[in-house]
Amino acid sequence: MAIEILQALPLYKPCEAGLAERYHVHKMHDVKDRDGFLRDVGPRIRAIAGSKVDAALIEALPNLEIIASFGVGYDSVDIAAAKARGIPVTNTPNVLNDAVAEITIALMLALARRIPEADRFVREAKWLNGAFPLQRELNGKTLGIIGLGRIGKEIAMRAQAMRMRVVYHGRRRQTREPFQFYENLNDMARDSDWLLVITPGGKDTENLVSRSVLEALGPEGMFVNMARGSVVDQDALVEMLVNRTLGGAALDVFNNEPNVPAQLLELDNVVLSPHMGSGTTQTRQAMGDLLIGNLEAHFAGNPLLSAVV
Repeated sequence: MAIEILQALPLYKPCEAGLAERYHVHKMHDVKDRDGFLRDVGPRIRAIAGSKVDAALIEALPNLEIIASFGVGYDSVDIAAAKARGIPVTNTPNVLNDAVAEITIALMLALARRIPEADRFVREAKWLNGAFPLQRELNGKTLGIIGLGRIGKEIAMRAQAMRMRVVYHGRRRQTREPFQFYENLNDMARDSDWLLVITPGGKDTENLVSRSVLEALGPEGMFVNMARGSVVDQDALVEMLVNRTLGGAALDVFNNEPNVPAQLLELDNVVLSPHMGSGTTQTRQAMGDLLIGNLEAHFAGNPLLSAVV
């Protein structure tokens, strides 16, 4: 009899197909009566595929053995509740590093060279009335990276190819990295032309990029968020972009997605992206393969491929 698992949210279609080939999959996001659904199938569920796993869901599944999250971030999984039950949690690291690093540089270039605005300039025939305004270069600028992890290092390598100087801030100095380390985030923001955040989400990093950090970055500074909306004081960010006390921002993530502050939609000093850092077919395929690989390893009694806890 097939192992019964719970799919917590929609996944990449080939991943869903791979799960269906191996397991009896219950899709909770298609259910209207969650409580009734969990009372019915909950005792038979042995695994969860996907994120958005709270303590109540874990409690409703008495025979849950593993949570296989889809994504490198796992702040939407209640890790404490999983630990309390001795339930391992896996994620999908490394396989999305290149995709996120690529789009980070793309968003930075789009902001510096005003590419969305330039596209509209041509389409709306404004070029017929004169040349497009001058823009900025990345060349020679200092990029301050908050969170020099796997993805942060990939971004740093690409930024160096753009002839940028890289510095970083994190929980600790990484002695094997050649970049200058800043223990104080405000100091790094003050000394940077671009400030990029690529940290995990969750309580530990909530409002890490505060108003004071943005003020230190200043009216010529550019802010890039590839982490989570919760990492920055979004109200302060919007206010400073509107009044031009911050130079500009490239944002792939927001609080309360997919709702984006209306004021941002009217600004020409921002580039907005719909949380698509890992949104390529090859990366999503690799993420799905790793998620399934973790489930297969668990049910075969083998070591997990990418355990978080």
